[in-house]
Amino acid sequence: MSGEDRQSQLAREHKERQIQRAQQAGKAKRNTFIGAGAAVAVVAGGVIAATTLLGGSSGATNEAAATPTPSASESPSTQPSPSTPLNAGAVTCEYREDTSGSPAKKVGYPPKKPNLKLKTMTITTNHGDIVIDLATEAAPCSVNSMAFLAKKNFFDNTRCHRLATPENAGLGLLQCGDPQAKADGKNPTDGQGSSGYVFNDENLGGLSYGRGTVALAQPGDASNQNGSQFWISYHEETAQLDAAAAYTPIGTVSKGMEIIDKIAAGGWITNPDDITGDGGSNAPKIPVIIKDVKLS
Repeated sequence: MSGEDRQSQLAREHKERQIQRAQQAGKAKRNTFIGAGAAVAVVAGGVIAATTLLGGSSGATNEAAATPTPSASESPSTQPSPSTPLNAGAVTCEYREDTSGSPAKKVGYPPKKPNLKLKTMTITTNHGDIVIDLATEAAPCSVNSMAFLAKKNFFDNTRCHRLATPENAGLGLLQCGDPQAKADGKNPTDGQGSSGYVFNDENLGGLSYGRGTVALAQPGDASNQNGSQFWISYHEETAQLDAAAAYTPIGTVSKGMEIIDKIAAGGWITNPDDITGDGGSNAPKIPVIIKDVKLS
């Protein structure tokens, strides 16, 4: 079987799995389409990812990731209703250490009190600016984390490591935020890097995951394990994730979608050494380098 035939077969099989999952969404605990961060264990000379980016899971390890246990001094962050106006004293955000073993670029922890006045996030790339209108009131702790990392220059000179397309994944999104990623289609651990801390989900079901939505990535089958990675949907196929909302949406693109479209049209590099086995480190052929991120 040729490489192209094999790729087509994998895409068809993955699409079939997606349809099955969508049908079972009512009883599934979490969907496993998009992930970020993984504990990588070396066992008998083999590399095993504790989480996956697209389908397929590692069973008991993912089950443990899905039920994080905060320390006694930590409590789940307040989950506001998107329709309820917030004030600065109404929300306390909690961020806890990422104990998964994922490679991390640690720059500290965000403040517990979020800035609810933040309206936009501008991602400056080597192709131009992508501007995002933020859902700050619906996802205050998530926006707070992005603002903190941006001020720490966490995202500067990082590369968007994954291009998921309807052909290779049944979805359409560009994923970024791994500080360790090489985005060359060769590095097997692209998509595993993190900020060294995690925090709870917000705004689930508050926005459709269709074209233009920006959401946080987290390990497959996990919940409340958000970190630095995020993705931008450029295709309505991604809206199939609405059936079992599992990723925190933080806003929508108001400027720069043509940049994402250009990247998507350029195609992807299949990474044969992807440790997730399901396309989590398939890089865009057209490199996307984040030069700066600002929230205002």
